[in-house]
Amino acid sequence: MVRVGLGPGPGRSRPRLVNTLAVIPARDAESTIGSVVGDLKRHLPGLSILVIDDGSIDATSARAREAGADVIRHDVNRGKGAALQTGFDEACGRGVDRVLTLDADGQHDPAYAPVLLGALDRADIVIGSRDRNRRGMPWLRKATNSFMTWLVSRLAGTAIEDTQSGFRAMRAKVLEGVRPRSSRFDYESEFLIEAGRKGFTIAAVPVPTLYNAPGSHIDPVRDTARFIRLVMRQLIR
Repeated sequence: MVRVGLGPGPGRSRPRLVNTLAVIPARDAESTIGSVVGDLKRHLPGLSILVIDDGSIDATSARAREAGADVIRHDVNRGKGAALQTGFDEACGRGVDRVLTLDADGQHDPAYAPVLLGALDRADIVIGSRDRNRRGMPWLRKATNSFMTWLVSRLAGTAIEDTQSGFRAMRAKVLEGVRPRSSRFDYESEFLIEAGRKGFTIAAVPVPTLYNAPGSHIDPVRDTARFIRLVMRQLIR
C-alpha cells in the first residue's frame, strides 16, 4: 500500500481536468446533492460531473441538474454498486482518462478531490483514507471498517487503507479491467479485491470525513450478510 503524502487539499494546485469525470451515486439526497455538486465545481472548475440517481423518490435529480451536473436515473433502486457501474460504463463510453467518485450525502469534503486526482500520477487507484483521521467516527463503524479493511486487503493480496471509503480516484484502464458481480454496498470491496488481484496499484491519501451528514442507507445486518457472501465467493475462487 502506498501512502501519498500530498498535504491538505485546499492549498494544493489543481490537477488537469481534461477527460476527467466525477461520478456521484445518489438516492433520496435532495437536501445535500446540490451543495456536493456546487462545492466540487468550486474546487475543480470545469470538471464534468455525473450523478446517478438510484431510484430516488424525492427531487434528487432536479437538484443535481440545477447545480450543473449531468444525471442518469435508475427507475427503481438497484443499489450503490449498480449506480457506480452505470457511471463507470458512461465514463468508458465517453472515453475519459480518469474518474473521481464520492458520496452524495456530504460526508466527503470536495476540497480534497484535487489531492486524489493529483495522486493518480503515482497509482492506478487512490483512496481518500479516514484511517488516520477518525475523530467523530462512531466506534462500531470504526471497528467494522478496520476488520473489513484487513479482510479485503488479505483477499486482494495487497495492503489497502480504508477499503470502505467511497471517496476515490482511478484511471480509466482500471474500469476496463475490473467489473464486480455485486450491485450493493459490497461492490466497492469487490472492486478493490479484483483490482488488487489484477495487479493495479492502490494508494491512499488522508482525508477528513464529516459525520453530521444525513443518515446512511446502509443496513448493518443485510449488508454484512452480503459482505460475508462476497468473502465466501472470493475464497472459493
